[in-house]
Amino acid sequence: MRLLMVTHFFESHRGGIEIVAGKLARELMRRGHSVTWAAADVDTPPGPEVAAAVPLRTFNLIERLSGLPMPIPSPGALRRLARAVTESEVVIVHDALYATSIAALLIAKLKGRPVVITQHIGRIPFSSRFLATLMQIADRVATRPMLAAAEQVVFISETIAGQYRQVRFRRPPILAFNGVDTDRFAPAHVDERAAARARFGFSPDEPVLLFVGRFVEKKGLAVLREIALARPDLGFALAGWGPIDPCTWALPNVRVFGGLAGEDLAALYRAADALMLPSVGEGFPLVVQEALASDLPILCGSETATAHAAAASLLASESVDLGDPGGTAARFVAKLDPLLSEPRDGRRSRFARNHYSWDSTGGTYDRIVRALSRVTGLGRESSIGTA
Repeated sequence: MRLLMVTHFFESHRGGIEIVAGKLARELMRRGHSVTWAAADVDTPPGPEVAAAVPLRTFNLIERLSGLPMPIPSPGALRRLARAVTESEVVIVHDALYATSIAALLIAKLKGRPVVITQHIGRIPFSSRFLATLMQIADRVATRPMLAAAEQVVFISETIAGQYRQVRFRRPPILAFNGVDTDRFAPAHVDERAAARARFGFSPDEPVLLFVGRFVEKKGLAVLREIALARPDLGFALAGWGPIDPCTWALPNVRVFGGLAGEDLAALYRAADALMLPSVGEGFPLVVQEALASDLPILCGSETATAHAAAASLLASESVDLGDPGGTAARFVAKLDPLLSEPRDGRRSRFARNHYSWDSTGGTYDRIVRALSRVTGLGRESSIGTA
């Protein structure tokens, strides 16, 4: 089948949604589908072994100024996108709120192509009243109508599915957790852990808390700064990039690692003692799944901890209020010592291997697109089943 996948950026942008999209493209290609991937041209497109790339000329000023990943397609980009939609049989859109996603769905409706929307994130409670209000309006006028219009919606977490349960879906939504490469992200043997700590400059007995993600407000960077200030005896490894620069904090216990991916990032997980993620407005972040696969203790926001009920007992959590980074940090600090004393006995990695398989996730999407391709009219309903 000819599938078109639409994201805001390509996977070389290194965001969680883009990385997941790349993994899914590979799975669908492995199952014999022809995958074309349309995204903003600000990053290096994937090779043909992943998908046939359609770089879209976009204006990315919003991300450069605010950190919000919101590229705006040019008129020429919309024409390229329309051609790609026309040449496809099913369109898979990752997240509803991006301009490229909205354009893809509208074009698909005009061309009579069924659309699958994979919704990764929910409403983001920005600390700024203006941004919070803007998000609420966008959710009401864009995200919810998009989800209602799609032929099939896939949620990647129970938390996000719960936020949109009032939407009148064309078909019952499907819950399909992202997969994890559990061969790469796995518990470290003693010698592997020692080598990884030496590589990143950690002393053998230094407790290291890991953060992986974009350096933006919703990820809780202000909270992380307060925690690092409160616990100078702990090391903090921050892996990512973005408009917030933790290097400007000038804290000796904070080390920043940019540009890590694949095996290099997996090595940083092996070197760490626990993952900390005081973020909001997310589904079930890929970094939490990677940390579980690596058998790391995890401290995250309470919203994240409820994203997969079966995993909740493996996660420590606290409420996150981005408007009160000091108070949030105090709650997190109170849980750090118990977190660091948790045994690494393989429970988390076994859970990840049993629940987060790319083969299983790819099979779910394979069934979805094949079922939609058999629909002869957009108004006709077809039972697809659940993951």
